Amino acid sequence: MPESLYQPISFIKCHFKKSLMATLTFETLTFRPNGTAVGVDLLQGFTTSIPQEELEQIGKFDFPTAHTITFPSLPQEKAETKFSFLLEKYFDTLKTKITGNKATYVHKNSGLPLIGNVAFGIVYRNSSIIEIKPATSCNLDCVYCSISEGLSSTKNDFIVEKDYLVEELKTLIDFVAEPVEVHIGVQGEPFLYTDIENLFADLEELPAVHTVSIDTNGTLLNRERIDRLSRFSKLQLNLSLDAIDEGTAKIMAGTKSYNVNHIKDVIASAAAKMPRSPIVAPVLTSGYNEQELEKIILFIKSLPRQPILGIQNFLQYKTGRTPSQELPWKDFYALLEQLEQKHEIKLKLGKNDFNVKETKELPRPFREGEVVRATIKSIDRFPRSVIAVAQNRTISVPNCEFRKDKKITVKIVRDKHNVFVGKVAWP
Repeated sequence: MPESLYQPISFIKCHFKKSLMATLTFETLTFRPNGTAVGVDLLQGFTTSIPQEELEQIGKFDFPTAHTITFPSLPQEKAETKFSFLLEKYFDTLKTKITGNKATYVHKNSGLPLIGNVAFGIVYRNSSIIEIKPATSCNLDCVYCSISEGLSSTKNDFIVEKDYLVEELKTLIDFVAEPVEVHIGVQGEPFLYTDIENLFADLEELPAVHTVSIDTNGTLLNRERIDRLSRFSKLQLNLSLDAIDEGTAKIMAGTKSYNVNHIKDVIASAAAKMPRSPIVAPVLTSGYNEQELEKIILFIKSLPRQPILGIQNFLQYKTGRTPSQELPWKDFYALLEQLEQKHEIKLKLGKNDFNVKETKELPRPFREGEVVRATIKSIDRFPRSVIAVAQNRTISVPNCEFRKDKKITVKIVRDKHNVFVGKVAWP
């Protein structure tokens, strides 16, 4: 079969069986027939729906397993082609299950590069830590969230095909040509990305990657999962814990369902079983959890194998929540020094603790002030903002109507670290 016929569905990770009956089996899709439509779940956390009558227009069909669709009366090639275009059509209505927000699937054939946007893909800041962002969305609603993510968010979400992400990451690592840490720091909770353990496995095999760190609220972990994760020798868990008191912890997490005792159990399990000691990272938020810091320190010191404790200072961001004022850095470090002396524990962490080195700069295809011609490919995270593409980079363009594949002229207003923002110069 010509390769072009595979492309519309190759991003779904599927296997085709050659027989008289067309059989399409997908690793990352789950089908849920419900009478008038067929629900299609992508990586369990994202969903869309295909009207049954449109599937019937392809031909008679059946679902022998939750991941397989068959067309008994169609040749394999015809079924592959027709179903792939139907999938592509209804992936335009993909939603995030946890919030119902619209979602965009970024895959190898989507026309969306993985460098250029701070919310998804790859962010390289000319250092030995490369950030990768396979998905957005969160199951909490933390009061201090720097990007206002969570259960109350209405932003557009993104989910990135794992193989596409790893392939592009390898290209960047080859360019850097130095040992690196890969940091999974998503706008949300990374364990909502159900391909995450497969991603860990791929990263574990990369010789140039010495550490794979991940920021998580820990709610989707448990002892059994920690057991599975312990096979990854490079994996460093960075876990949130903002309070020991149950009421304070629920307030800070922004949901009554938050169970701080579960998180404490996860931290204890990770400290005991993970090859690398986890980092516990409370966010000091004035008016909320000052009284909790010593309780957290005592909990950490009570564990047989003590995790690293790195207290963070709440900072105000333009797109974030502002539950309180920032504590001046002088006062913040004075407090840490006081707690260090009282409890004989290290709390001030810096670049030297993480072996961060400056690396060579990735060339920018265009600079601030330059005017470029770009093609609109997706909506961005915020309303009336789109993602345009030029020279293998994405450009966030606010105050722009989404019209897919429309060409626009954009003036670049931000180019730092190959994260690009532009404004429409003229249509």
